[in-house]
Amino acid sequence: MIFVALVVWFGHQIYDFLIPPSTTVTVPSFVGQTLTDANAEIERLKLSAAVVDHTTSDRYPQGVVITQRPPAGDQVRQGRQVSFVISDGIVARLMPDLRYQSMREVQLDLSRARLTLGKVAYAKSDVIPAGHVISQAPAPVTSMHEGDSVSLIVSQGGRANVHVPDFVGLTIDQARTVAADAGVTLGQIVWTPLGGSGPAHGVVARQLPAPDAKISSYEPVSLQISAGPNESGYIIHQARVLVSVPEADSNQPTTQLDVRLALTDATGQYDLYHAFAQPGQKLDFTVTAVGTSVLDMYVNDTLVGETRLGTEPPNVYSAKPSASPSTAP
Repeated sequence: MIFVALVVWFGHQIYDFLIPPSTTVTVPSFVGQTLTDANAEIERLKLSAAVVDHTTSDRYPQGVVITQRPPAGDQVRQGRQVSFVISDGIVARLMPDLRYQSMREVQLDLSRARLTLGKVAYAKSDVIPAGHVISQAPAPVTSMHEGDSVSLIVSQGGRANVHVPDFVGLTIDQARTVAADAGVTLGQIVWTPLGGSGPAHGVVARQLPAPDAKISSYEPVSLQISAGPNESGYIIHQARVLVSVPEADSNQPTTQLDVRLALTDATGQYDLYHAFAQPGQKLDFTVTAVGTSVLDMYVNDTLVGETRLGTEPPNVYSAKPSASPSTAP
């Protein structure tokens, strides 16, 4: 028996001398290292590496190891593969403008932006039709992360039967005040030369629907405004305007810009358009303006362009026909 034991021991010694056992190493922690640094350490330890997945991360920058397998501290033989999941960093998304959209449009926009629908509350509104978004949180163009949720307040609708006020004989400013007080939306406002028999400049001559009609709070009321008895043939300017939204600054890339088109004419100034738009997007309008008129374009509250729509001869509204000069007998 002693002889057999000696033979076995001597055989092991010969085997270990001729065929050394594989070296084992302790796997270090690669989490938080760049992939380049991790690969260098893998090579030094005579292990092998494989990237098995990528994922977004708020904690780790792009190209950094998030997880590893086997975990740190495991004993493995040289040549063993260590698998890595690598961070793609934070994928920023800009919050789309969901205001006034139907819920179907909301779902499509959120899907494209890879955002999720969160809490939805409902409120009455005389301005926004039922089933359309009144407000949102976060606000449009807020920086978001993929998968973030968005809360909405959605309209339940407003008053079904609204009595249309009598606007005829009011000035346009008075008409706008009366409409706001009555919860009525003013739609198309057309300035028309009605000649000397028409009302004074800026006074409502006709309306549609008629006074006392019952309408929905969303149905607009159209007004025809007198251009005054001394209007010229050029007082009404109607033009098709095609506006191109500027491209975003390459240093501050964004997918949406705050665009406002302000029309200034003889009736005053008002916003023809104010919403978020994509860089390079084309906006097409048919504009009706009175007298000398200018369309200013603002992007993120900065004036970027001006378009003159028409120029009115002087003394159009205030001048009265002059008496014919007397001739000497």
